[in-house]
Amino acid sequence: MSYLDRPTGARSWLLTHDHKRIGLLFLGATALALFLGGVAALLMRLELLSPGETIVSNDGYDRLFTFHGVTMVWLFLIPAIPSGLGNFLVPVMIGAREVAFPRLNLASFYVYLAGAVITLLGMLLAGTDTGWTFYVPYSVDSARGVVPVMCGVFVLGVSSIMTGINFIATTHLMRAEGVGWMRMPLFVWAIYATAIIQILATPVLGLTLGLVSFDIGFDLGMFDPARGGDPLLYQHLFWFYSHPAVYIMVLPAMGVISEVICTFARKNPLSYRAIAFSTLGIAFAGFLAWGHHMFTTGMSTFDAGAFGLLTMVVSVFSAIKVFTWVGTLYGGSIRWSAALTYVFVFLFLFVVGGLTGVALATTSLDIHWHDTYFVVAHFHFIMIGGSLSAYLAGLHYWFPKITGRRYREGHAIAAAIVVGVGFVVTFGPQFLLGNGGMPRRYADYPERFHSLHMVSTIGSWILALGLLGALAVLVRGLRGARSTANPWRSASFEWRAPSPPPTENFSGEPDFASDAYDYTRLHGHEHG
Repeated sequence: MSYLDRPTGARSWLLTHDHKRIGLLFLGATALALFLGGVAALLMRLELLSPGETIVSNDGYDRLFTFHGVTMVWLFLIPAIPSGLGNFLVPVMIGAREVAFPRLNLASFYVYLAGAVITLLGMLLAGTDTGWTFYVPYSVDSARGVVPVMCGVFVLGVSSIMTGINFIATTHLMRAEGVGWMRMPLFVWAIYATAIIQILATPVLGLTLGLVSFDIGFDLGMFDPARGGDPLLYQHLFWFYSHPAVYIMVLPAMGVISEVICTFARKNPLSYRAIAFSTLGIAFAGFLAWGHHMFTTGMSTFDAGAFGLLTMVVSVFSAIKVFTWVGTLYGGSIRWSAALTYVFVFLFLFVVGGLTGVALATTSLDIHWHDTYFVVAHFHFIMIGGSLSAYLAGLHYWFPKITGRRYREGHAIAAAIVVGVGFVVTFGPQFLLGNGGMPRRYADYPERFHSLHMVSTIGSWILALGLLGALAVLVRGLRGARSTANPWRSASFEWRAPSPPPTENFSGEPDFASDAYDYTRLHGHEHG
């Protein structure tokens, strides 16, 4: 009997301690957040289809982009892969029967739900219009209710910390015999590094949002220069969390990419240690580069140069991963699939987004592009394009493991291509808009930007069509042909459990001591 078959009933799901079921609950909740944030994005693009007021007022547009940003960042991107796929897969990948703290795991889901409800109701009822960064002094002076939304995000942060604690304890304490640090699947390394960031950085976010809430509630003037306050203090605190938070979104995506490439290249990673240690390097260096978001605030030349250099250090670790992935593919026995198609989408978007990130870390260029659509395009290529394409790659790759079923590969590949094309058409023109001086967060624009905005809006419809197609493929796959235990012939440890796994994950006591995480063993020879 699989985890899907027993126990039965809604109560068994809502009160479950099974990490696999909790992972599915997170996947469902974050998928709903993706839908809500996506609808808001489509409405924004419709408003920007032509100059002037199209479907909403300027004030309505401010609320839309706030709703879109808050929902996508805090409700989808940060928890989707770690709390969803991570919860399902990490214990199985290390041969454990459960996470270290099952009750804490279930509590983290309900804390997430509470935070999501508070955040969404706060935005809908109060019409919050500050953007997802809640920048002072506007967030302090705004007539729109900001405190409920910040309280909701604070609660979401608590859920994130709880998840991080569980993953670190599980990785340290629950590994089966033979699963040493240098034999763990690379996805586990990514989730482990992400958990470190969650625990160390998220309390800073809570402190920051708490300060703003107290400032609003008690009129303390902490961010008012006229009363001795400093608005830049908020930016330093916010970006000290939010820059590492970028890697809460991206590192799990990188873990997915590593697993999919090794499986469909039929090959060991070009350098296991390079991927594992660069993962930790990104997690560490990410804490040191927050100031590159603040080049225009008047920092010294030395500080600007230091933050620019530290940002490029992060890029070096990211480049190590990209070169290792490409080297793994080179000379491999490639098997084409929908998951691998999403990997190629990820690689294109991530490389373009990464190169533009290096450009933005150069002070002279950043001053020109700061707060323009160039930043919007860069952010979406990295965060939405990279994380979303890896999220979809993971869903397709582990779909047989999660459900025990197979989807139609040809239809899934077609949807992946449409998603990739739609994304490039949507956000590619925004690099040109930003370079031409179009500021972000504006509901109106001069006529000379009309054609590029029109192309971007058409691209958003193509992207939406691709995502709906991917959803249709996966939903239809729930009734598809039954899968074998290891349909991809992967060497990763999770595929040694039945598909779908039983409640205890493995039929007997797992022992990987004499059986390496090794594609040469599984396929009989070394490629390249």
